[in-house]
Order: sequence, then structure tokens, then C-alpha cells
Amino acid sequence: MSTRQKRYFLTEEEIPTQWYNIQADMVNKPLPPINPATHQPLKPEDLFPVFAEELCRQELDQKNAWIDIPEPVREMYKYYRSTPLVRAYGLEEALGTPAHIYFKNESVSPVGSHKLNSALAQAYYCKQQGVTNVTTETGAGQWGAALSYAARVFGLEAAVYQVKISYEQKPYRRSIMQTYGAQVTASPSMSTRAGKDILTKDPNNQGSLGTAISEAIELAINTPNCKYTLGSVLSHVTLHQTIIGLEAEKQMAKAGEYPDIVIACFGGGSNFGGVSFPFMRHNILHGKHTRFIAAEPASCPKLTRGVFQYDFGDVAGYTPLLPMYTLGHNFMPANIHAGGLRYHGAGVIVSQLLKDHLMEAVDIKQLESFQAGVLFAKAEGIIPAPESSHAIAATVREALKCKETGEAKVILFNLSGHGLIDMSAYDQYLAGNLTNYEVTDEDVQKNIAGLEKII
Repeated sequence: MSTRQKRYFLTEEEIPTQWYNIQADMVNKPLPPINPATHQPLKPEDLFPVFAEELCRQELDQKNAWIDIPEPVREMYKYYRSTPLVRAYGLEEALGTPAHIYFKNESVSPVGSHKLNSALAQAYYCKQQGVTNVTTETGAGQWGAALSYAARVFGLEAAVYQVKISYEQKPYRRSIMQTYGAQVTASPSMSTRAGKDILTKDPNNQGSLGTAISEAIELAINTPNCKYTLGSVLSHVTLHQTIIGLEAEKQMAKAGEYPDIVIACFGGGSNFGGVSFPFMRHNILHGKHTRFIAAEPASCPKLTRGVFQYDFGDVAGYTPLLPMYTLGHNFMPANIHAGGLRYHGAGVIVSQLLKDHLMEAVDIKQLESFQAGVLFAKAEGIIPAPESSHAIAATVREALKCKETGEAKVILFNLSGHGLIDMSAYDQYLAGNLTNYEVTDEDVQKNIAGLEKII
């Protein structure tokens, strides 16, 4: 055993058999999604044309705290779960901090990220309903790779719309999806009405997750026996990701510690909620005082600088209206390399938790995130995805505060994915060719001012 790391695993029998639904325990429940045509709260059946029916029920379930993981999904989880909880002695030494730093290593999944936890579940429920085709969007390609693989596992055909800038920046993720048998299209494209409208207005549009979502939903609605799947933002996605925190809870007990701070990067909320919510339930129910920090890019700061109101989850307005912190569904984020974090809004659960001060958010500039990623690689031997490097940067900030105060706090962060297919981004960073991107207050307010106001 290396003196620079210590890993904690679970036995097959200890792997959780249920997901945790924090909505059931929240004092202030998330506001309901709204039908944009009627302005009435959605019922599960309103979502049936787009999603698998069981996913629709999970999405709006605010009563059941525990949802059984189907046996076929659990069997697939066993291929890579439990993922290791690692004591990062190397990083602690590099920072000279008294803090005890742990990370949950989700990069060991077959596709290299946490995204497979929900992809397997969503593909299973689609298969059970008799669906033959699934569509989705992806930014950096981690979710697209996961859904492509999960679709292959359960015998489904997959079509993925990848944000154009990431399609060009990260060709190997595109190749991974195609290797699994998925059809991959750069978004915006000319294959959908939403894509055509966007390109007509702006022929050089480099895309966003909001544009890719519009195209994927349009394809699902217009294709027989096809359903849309989503890699973040929605509540059922975060539900499936709680396998991360539920495992980490048991592993931290084996390490004889409990986190004072839990940190994850933030795009739509899936990996943040996945690692945080199981621990957060002890704050809500048992009086614990753990801090929860979501680390988002400074170029897309919906939690730190957005507004809480109803907004669409996509550019074309195909989704329900969601109560969330948002920069506006027409917001076009800068072309940073953390493509999975380039989303204008936050999930409804996280938005309510932030509104109720049960969690915090920080914004991280691109250069700070890569600096932290390189430091982590040198200290722990793992090159992190640019998205995950935001969580590492926030962890470094907290660990250095402990160095100043002398407090030996316990910090847990989620390493949501590895960066071995993001080396072109590291090449640019090491060559000094990357820059920071920030949006002005004027840009934020201008975009938000155009949103429909719904009480």
C-alpha cells in the first residue's frame, strides 16, 4: 500500500440497493415544473411523450425517500462499483495542509466518469417500456459516451447531439460514442427545426447544451418508439447518482471520519447532488453541520450570479418551465474546455437548496481550474477532467484556509471523471494559450431581462 494514498472499497453485499430521494426529506419542497402552455403544474403523464414513464414518476416523486435500484441495473453496477474512496495524502503534502482530503474516484467506470450511473438506469427503464431508440445531448461527451454504452448494453439505438465546440475540441469522445454504435451529430445542426432556426440567425453558432437539448427532444418527439434521456439537471438523474454519496458514506465510516465539507463541480447538478445529498440528509434530519460547496465555472455562473425563477431548460423552449437559478435559456457560455459545465441553469432541487442556504456555490476561473488539475495529477497520479478540476480548485481553496487556521477539517470531493481524452486542453494550458472567461454584470442582466416572468 502506497504511503501517498489509502483506498476504501465496499464488498458486493455493501453496495447500496436503493437510491436516495432528498425531495422527500426537504422542508421546503422544490416548486413544481410548469406546463408552458397552460401554466399548470406538471403531472407525470405530461412527460410521458418525452421520457420513459418510470423516470417521469421518479422526477416528480416528493414522498418516497428510497427508490429500489432494479436488479439488472445493480448487476451492471457491479462491473465497476464500488468506486474507491481515496485519502489524498499526496495532495495534502503538496498543499502543506492539516486538512484530511478524500476523493470519490468515479473515473474508474468503463466510460471514465460518473455519468454511467444514470445512463444504465435510464436505458433500462426505456428497454422495459419497449422503447427501441433513445436520443440525448452531450457537452464534453462524457454523458454521450455513457448513454451510448448503456444503450448498447440494453439493446437500444442511440442518437447523440454533441455541442459543436466540444465536437470539434474533443474528437476522441465523439469516436468513443461511435465505437459503441451511436450516431453523433454536431449541434446546432440542419437536421432539426430547432437547429435550422439557430443557424439561420447565427451561421457560426458554436452551440450550447441548451441548443443540443432542443435538437434531441425534437428528434425524440418526431421518431416512433423513441425517448429522450438527459445526463444532468433533472431530479431523476440526480436520484440515480446518489449511489456515489451512499457508497462514500459507508467508506468514510470505514476510514473513521465524517466530512466537514463536501465539494463537487457543477454544471446541472448530477454529480454534485450525487455525492452531496446522502450526506445532506443528516444535516436536514439529524442536525449535522457539513458544508456543501458547488464549484461552477466563472464563465457560466448561474448559481453565483443568476436569478431564481421559472425558465426553459433548452433554447427552443421544448422543455417544461423549471424553477431554477438561471442565466436565461438563451445564454451562450464561452467556449471553455469544461464543456460539461456550460449550461445556463441549475436543477430544481439544487436551486431550492441554495435558496434555503443549505449549500454554497463558488465560481472558478478556467486557469485556476487547470492549475489545480495539474497539481492534483502531480500529487495523486490521476489527470482529472477539466470539469472535475473545478472541484479540485475549490478543495485547494478550503485546504489552504485550513493551513492558515491550523484546523484539520475533513474534506470530501467527487472526482467525477478522468481527463485522458482532454489532453488537447492540457496541451493548450501548458503552452500558455488558455485564458480566463468571465461574463459582465451587464451581459447577465441583459439576458435575464428577456425572460418570461411567471409566478
